[in-house]
Amino acid sequence: MKGFWRANQQRLAPWLFLAPGVLMFLVYVIAPIFQSISISLYDWDGLGEKRYVGLGNYIELIDDEAFYTSLKNNLIWLVLYLLAIPAGLAVALFLNQTVRGIRIYKSLFFFPFVISQVVVGLMFAWFYDPSDGLMNIALMAMGFDAIPVLADETYVTYGIIAAGLWPQTAYCMILYLTGLNAVDKEQIEAARLDNARGFKMLWYVILPQLRPATFIALVVTVIGALRSFDLISIMTDGGPWGSSRVLAFYMYEQAFSEYGFRMGYGAAIAVVLFLIMMVYIIAFLRKMYRDERRG
Repeated sequence: MKGFWRANQQRLAPWLFLAPGVLMFLVYVIAPIFQSISISLYDWDGLGEKRYVGLGNYIELIDDEAFYTSLKNNLIWLVLYLLAIPAGLAVALFLNQTVRGIRIYKSLFFFPFVISQVVVGLMFAWFYDPSDGLMNIALMAMGFDAIPVLADETYVTYGIIAAGLWPQTAYCMILYLTGLNAVDKEQIEAARLDNARGFKMLWYVILPQLRPATFIALVVTVIGALRSFDLISIMTDGGPWGSSRVLAFYMYEQAFSEYGFRMGYGAAIAVVLFLIMMVYIIAFLRKMYRDERRG
């Protein structure tokens, strides 16, 4: 046995270190995915006897208007949430300077990332308050009417997304700040000698070196947009009249809320959400693989 270990130590050691993490990933991530797929084929309240319905839950989704509202809102989240990436890059470029007081600015921009999403939701709910919220006080001071953002079907989803963009921009900023610290200064100096300035320097020299940070920011932002739940729960509870629901929140309502503990139907919504996530993640991975092969 000792001879086998000595002969294969370098090959086996990494697997021994990875084994606990791989085991946890299999038990708490992979296994629940297959369990959710299985539950989605049943009509089940979580406690009683399961009744097999096959694809019945998925067929019911086709005629469910609330499902399409949730799906539409998820797509809006996905498109607008991506604004956090260029915003985070812009803030990172601003903070990547050696000027007086820059640490204070970094702390202020970093602050949204460390506070709870619940706190963010409460802060923006107060900010949007139509009677004494800061936003509407400013609007009325400029002669405009107050806008009940969280009570209006037209604005509610966009108001919640704006709240989510605040901490998400801070997260992207941290990724880009880390990436900027690893930028090759010799390439920057060479580009300056070639008279590269401003946007040309950013586009042709800095951004290519920030591809790993951009990839992580894209994946995390897309996943965050598709699984958005906590801000909606805190700020509107899906209202008004279900207009701010997203798939994750609608899944929770069906499985655990007043709809009657429809675990199978909730699991079907979760499977649809998982498949949408996988489409984007696989697309990003393929693009990254092609870029690596070209590089």
